[in-house]
Amino acid sequence: MKNQVQLITYVDRLSGGGLKQLHALIDTELNSLFSGIHLLPFYYPIDGSDAGFDPIDHTQVDERLGEWQDVKALGETQELMADLIVNHMSAQSKEFQDVLKSGTDSAYWPLFMNEKTIFPNGISTQEQATIYRPRPGSCFTEYTLDNGEKVNFWTTFTDNQIDIDVESDAGKTYLDSILQRFAQNNIKMIRLDAAGYAIKRAGTNCFMLEETFDFIDALSAKAKDLGISTLVEIHSYYQTQIEIAKRVDRVYDFALPPLILHSIYTKNPLALAKWLEISPKNCITVLDTHDGIGIIDVGPMDGKSGLLTEPEINQLVETIHEKSAGESRLATGNAASNVDLYQVNCSYYDALGKDDKSYLLARAIQFFAPGIPQVYYGGLLAAENDMALLQETQVGRDINRPYLDNESVSLLSAKPVTQALFHLIKLRNQSSAFDGEFQLEHSNQMLVMAWVNGDVQAQLAVDFASFEAVITTQDKTVINTYQLSNLFHPK
Repeated sequence: MKNQVQLITYVDRLSGGGLKQLHALIDTELNSLFSGIHLLPFYYPIDGSDAGFDPIDHTQVDERLGEWQDVKALGETQELMADLIVNHMSAQSKEFQDVLKSGTDSAYWPLFMNEKTIFPNGISTQEQATIYRPRPGSCFTEYTLDNGEKVNFWTTFTDNQIDIDVESDAGKTYLDSILQRFAQNNIKMIRLDAAGYAIKRAGTNCFMLEETFDFIDALSAKAKDLGISTLVEIHSYYQTQIEIAKRVDRVYDFALPPLILHSIYTKNPLALAKWLEISPKNCITVLDTHDGIGIIDVGPMDGKSGLLTEPEINQLVETIHEKSAGESRLATGNAASNVDLYQVNCSYYDALGKDDKSYLLARAIQFFAPGIPQVYYGGLLAAENDMALLQETQVGRDINRPYLDNESVSLLSAKPVTQALFHLIKLRNQSSAFDGEFQLEHSNQMLVMAWVNGDVQAQLAVDFASFEAVITTQDKTVINTYQLSNLFHPK
């Protein structure tokens, strides 16, 4: 994977069309900005109950977007990442529908987890309370088979997302079939969606067990044999993330987004600096994604202190609500149909009060932090909260999942803050300093992030008291200095 900025996007929500339209946009309006693209679920259907993360057929491209040949063509010029949704599939899938019809006589019965898969004698109230999950309520949904039998199927997320038994032969065959299809069509990296929940054991919290690591190791090895690397998506305690990073190809730095917000809100970078000193280097950095802004990643857990204290986290969340004029409050927690109650749903641009200077500063910090930066399509264009879509769907995360057509992309691309971000992306991509060693200096108000690769260097110096930031690059004897605010009017 190239150490350059990548794009995260839905195919249709950025291009206004399908894969061919997205390909054209990358070659024109967004030319030379990205070395890779994380294509959010493009499988059939893209408009299920969870925006494609509940596939009916994980090996089929939704025909409204195109076909596998279109994916393969895009992968000729871009390093493509795709989601391998390991934990579940749609209740509308032919496999689960056959289970409902034929019960234990179905060839697909072993593919899905039910209560008795792990708890043959039934689960106790105490055992169920121990299970770690991203939403309140039971982790099971009762389905009635055609013969009248009622079965509690394991549904970690929603009642339309039936958990897969990834340790069964049927589960392994299912995942192998997806990997093979990916390898045939230029997918170079997989994002293991919800992998932390994939392995269940009685007497545990059923989240990130030792057996989960074994499962990830085995799946990653299969992917590697096909020329595919692995990114593990886990929202968890920050020390857990550090341990996970030691055992996988890449992890997300989910602690970075809330810590940057905290630093800008409080004008104090100490918590951010502490994290940058210990954060995994084999990471993908983001500020925003198709999900919300994670909070659990910086918080305390089970009596252990976090990167932020509980009062600091409460203040962080309230400030997001304040900066977004209360819009994020309407999309977060029980205010809308949310799976993840530990995330705040808001565009990152709105979380910074639509302040261009603060937003560009946040992106500069992301680009200088260890890891390969990914920029979400809404964040790329400094898109604002989509309150109309939120009102229409009542799905909290839709506040930051706008549908944009070519005209919208052109208008948003022309904004000064967007043009400045484009310039910053190119600056990050063009310097080989980021292949070198990371250096950090900090005080209560100053943060200096530097990369040194022989004679090539790049440095970001931020004064949080004034929000002034300076980027300095050096290639042998040639030194260039940029005031971050001047990127709004690049020469």
